[in-house]
Amino acid sequence: MVCRSALRCCLLAALTCCLLPCCGGNITVAVMLPDNHHKYPWALPRVFPAILMAHEDLQSKHGLLLGRSINILNYSTEDPVAGSCAESRAQVVAVDAKLYIRPDAFFGPGCVYPLASVGRFASHWKLPLITAGGPAYGFDKREEYQTIVRSGPSTTKLGDFTNALHTHFNWTSRAVVIFHDLRQDDRPHYFLSEGIFLNLKEEMNITVEAQPYEDDYKEYKDLINFMKDRGRIVYICGPLETFLNIMKLFQSEIQDPENYAIFYLDVFAESLFDCRMSPGGSRTLAYLYIWCLCFPLQSVFIITYRPPDNPEYKDFQQKLHAKARRDFGVHLEPSLMDYIAGSFYDGFVLYAMALEETLAEGGAQNDGISITMKMQNRHMWGVTGLVTTDNKNARNIDVNLWAMTNQETGEYGIVSYYNGTTKDIIWSQTEKIHWPCGGPPLDNPPCVFSSDDPSCNDGHLPVLGIVAVGSGLALIIFGISSFLIYRKLKLEKELAGMLWRIRWEDLQFESPNKYHKRAGSRLTLSQRGSSYGSLITAHGKYQLFAKTGYFKVRLITVRLCASFQMRDIQFNHLTRFIGACIDAPNICIITEYCPRGSLQDILENESINLDWMFRYSLINDIVKGMNYLHNNYIGCHGNLKSSNCVVDSRFVLKITDYGLTSFRSSCENDDSHALYAKKLWTAPELLIYDRHPPQGTQKGDVYSFGIILQEIALRNGPFYVEGMDLSPKEIIQKVRNGQKPYFRPTTDNRCHSEELTILMEGCWAEDPAERPDFGHIKIYVAKLNKEGSTSILNNLLSRMEQYANNLENLVEERTQAYLEEKRKAENLLYQILPHSVAEQLKRGETVQAEAFDSVTIYFSDIVGFTSMSAESTPLQVVTLLNDLYTCFDAIIDNFDVYKVETIGDAYMVVSGLPVRNGKLHAREIAGMSLALLEQVKTFKIRHRPNDQLRLRIGIHTGPVCAGVVGLKMPRYCLFGDTVNTASRMESNGEALKIHMSSATKEVLDEFGYFDLQLRGDVEMKGKGKMRTYWLLGEKTDVYVI
Repeated sequence: MVCRSALRCCLLAALTCCLLPCCGGNITVAVMLPDNHHKYPWALPRVFPAILMAHEDLQSKHGLLLGRSINILNYSTEDPVAGSCAESRAQVVAVDAKLYIRPDAFFGPGCVYPLASVGRFASHWKLPLITAGGPAYGFDKREEYQTIVRSGPSTTKLGDFTNALHTHFNWTSRAVVIFHDLRQDDRPHYFLSEGIFLNLKEEMNITVEAQPYEDDYKEYKDLINFMKDRGRIVYICGPLETFLNIMKLFQSEIQDPENYAIFYLDVFAESLFDCRMSPGGSRTLAYLYIWCLCFPLQSVFIITYRPPDNPEYKDFQQKLHAKARRDFGVHLEPSLMDYIAGSFYDGFVLYAMALEETLAEGGAQNDGISITMKMQNRHMWGVTGLVTTDNKNARNIDVNLWAMTNQETGEYGIVSYYNGTTKDIIWSQTEKIHWPCGGPPLDNPPCVFSSDDPSCNDGHLPVLGIVAVGSGLALIIFGISSFLIYRKLKLEKELAGMLWRIRWEDLQFESPNKYHKRAGSRLTLSQRGSSYGSLITAHGKYQLFAKTGYFKVRLITVRLCASFQMRDIQFNHLTRFIGACIDAPNICIITEYCPRGSLQDILENESINLDWMFRYSLINDIVKGMNYLHNNYIGCHGNLKSSNCVVDSRFVLKITDYGLTSFRSSCENDDSHALYAKKLWTAPELLIYDRHPPQGTQKGDVYSFGIILQEIALRNGPFYVEGMDLSPKEIIQKVRNGQKPYFRPTTDNRCHSEELTILMEGCWAEDPAERPDFGHIKIYVAKLNKEGSTSILNNLLSRMEQYANNLENLVEERTQAYLEEKRKAENLLYQILPHSVAEQLKRGETVQAEAFDSVTIYFSDIVGFTSMSAESTPLQVVTLLNDLYTCFDAIIDNFDVYKVETIGDAYMVVSGLPVRNGKLHAREIAGMSLALLEQVKTFKIRHRPNDQLRLRIGIHTGPVCAGVVGLKMPRYCLFGDTVNTASRMESNGEALKIHMSSATKEVLDEFGYFDLQLRGDVEMKGKGKMRTYWLLGEKTDVYVI
């Protein structure tokens, strides 16, 4: 325990206090509970914070035991190895506490067997024992457990509820109790159902049969036979998983489930805990619903404790969870288990009230007999509401009864609750029980469990009755025979008339190069596509799902299979059969054409945005079509897949390729990859055949539907498995192996709802019997698709609006992409050419050369660069120049200059063009030069960090001519003597100095704040002697405006 060290200190203090005579006013309470808060609702991390809260509120809130201090110590009664309650450990802890601590009262244990032992000790020691656990029937024996007080629920009170329930429905004869019992640990389900068995048997005089079961699935069939032979009112108490397994077997074995009423004893509502709360307060039993999808759940009821609805309990829950997290480091979720902690809180307050009354009468604080007698037949308001006890010191509890209140969605709601204080059942005014037969079943139907009634004897029918029955059967047989004969004659007449036959010459076909002009199954192929490639032939850049043509001005689809019986099929979600051609070798059938293509192509087209309203509409269309097929004489599809689900012009999905079994097997002439790719939707039980039966099975269709659901949900192609790149053949082999865990596609609750994941996993279950049929899938999908309740017209308009919005979004996206690429191209162009020149070229104009009267040109290079390059690798040289010029480029952005070019270590910049700036060009170049020179002094060379770059700079001012030269890789170049002179200024300069001509000096003198130094007359190649100057910096004593 987290607080174990602190508790040792409390233990030492309690020992010291007990040894001192002045501590007689202290009260010592020993709390004995297990540690496992996941397994036990009365575990220490759940209950001990509640007892501490009651202790804190005792004097301040309730005004009890003023002037007295209470020492509360806790002990674990759990076996640390087994992680469960241990009777022997509880006995040792109780005896040690009595010898060394001398407690005045015990709280706990909660488990039955440890409570029985400690309860006998407490009765012998005349010490009160208060607990909210220990629900067993045996603790009602006051002569053996005379000091036990149960402030929480007990099995006897559950039995009182079932007594009232049987009285209300007039079930007075028979009942069955089935409970899970491993005969180890604390046998919780045995003791919980014990009160129902004994109360019905002893107080109602009902014949009650009890049957335990273990975790062996083979025993479940014996349970079903036990229910058949012994009763129709059944109480089941056990883990949720075992209950669901029993219900699945019940569905397959029981022929008349409407004649049963099954009550599942789930006192802490664990079967309802993970289910979503609806605004009306009812919950949907999601796990039970999907596991027993075919089971008539109207006959299943859930019995739970009734949670307190007073505001004090809500505040208590929040404080309890916070204290448990702080003191014990455990995170508790709100649940009915908090009711047990609240009952311990109320038990502590009730004990304090009885103790204070005993002390006021002059009694001792450890007089358990007097204290517990004062706790009998008490009424008080606690955090769990009204607390009342009976003459056996057992609390009266309230119970909820849950039943299915919505047969379409499977939602469960509270139909009644039992008031334990008044022993009345209060029935809901809004939620009713929907009995399958209109009323409650009989607990002792006639001629089932007893044949004493004379009407049950096998007597002989009178002669008149035999004649009537025989005549009726004869008429029925005659009518059926006549109908079959008439239908056969009618079919033969239609066959003779060949109304369905179409000649090959009557069909008009278009060439592939015309498909882009007229309607056809031709959505552009997706850039992604499924991971297994398209299963259909592609002509050009358009995907063609089937060959199309015209017959009597109607566009139709031609498929190489035939069945004239399909003329009888007329349904909105199935493609309409037009006719058939049997002119060899052109054997085919002609069906209605759907211009939007197949579902597979729509899912693989990334440009089509499918919201969940649209996806649920497509799913609903598939379910409706398959439900119609399964209830038609065709029976099943046998080849359901996304490419066989086509969409018409109104965005209504229709199923095709049904009822074509006679030709399907002969059409499989594809290569190995295509053959295995077509089997991705095939159920495992059909993959064991090299060529599975073409007619398929209904459960196989459900499996195929599950694969299509995953396609629609993730849009990653059929049988997408995250993180695995498998070929269709490898996938089929893994599915066919059938080894656990079964190989199935990936589901992702981030992309779709958890309910859809449950439906998918149910559809592709390995055992066909566990897969739901399309009738129940239709109900389940209707619950998921909230928009499906709107009218067909509204749904169609919404689909059209979605399609239009999709196109608008696509155009907007493409436009933004175009503008972004245009911006990138313009930025690149502006980096190569001046902005004004680039704008002229964009407008398609010829860039004329332009003369500029006065500009200032900057040249610089690196002294010793040649020797440095010889000592460095080419990559190091490139890295050096890139670092240097990146640094220079960042600096020149702060000045009105234009970078002309870089050649090797030479760097050329000009100011005053292409946009003229008066005489500011000299100032801009001078300021830039000083900034570059200052920066280069601190520049670090990566591969030679100890060396300093020595930059040599030359500046000259004069006229130039500028223009764009060349067609390929055009460059903006400068021409004129000013360029040569500026280059000479640089080459005749010195390292880390700025060398300028007298022309530049004259312009800078007009600004008056540059510090210049005369160098003298310098011989220039091709120029003779020129007077030049050094630019030293800017004057600090001059105020610049």
